[in-house]
Amino acid sequence: MSAIDTSRTHDGAAGLAGRIGSVFVTGFGAAPEQSASASVVIASSISRFVSNVADAIIDWNDARVTRKSLQALTDRELDDIGLTRGDIELVVRGR
Repeated sequence: MSAIDTSRTHDGAAGLAGRIGSVFVTGFGAAPEQSASASVVIASSISRFVSNVADAIIDWNDARVTRKSLQALTDRELDDIGLTRGDIELVVRGR
């Protein structure tokens, strides 16, 4: 059993935020070639916020899946990989 999701790209929410940001910039009528107008600044702030929220959700879900996978292992299986039940939270938090 593996707790690593190899199907997800490692770009985080940057791609999503970029697409959302470009929608806001287009929606506000500002062209990317223009200097930083208020609408571009707002779109950039919203895009950054959405990216941060999406990254937090992705991190939370990765920790949840890892925790669940490790807790499903028997004590013998955990011992085989050098862990104890008390180590699960440390592993999930990346320490």
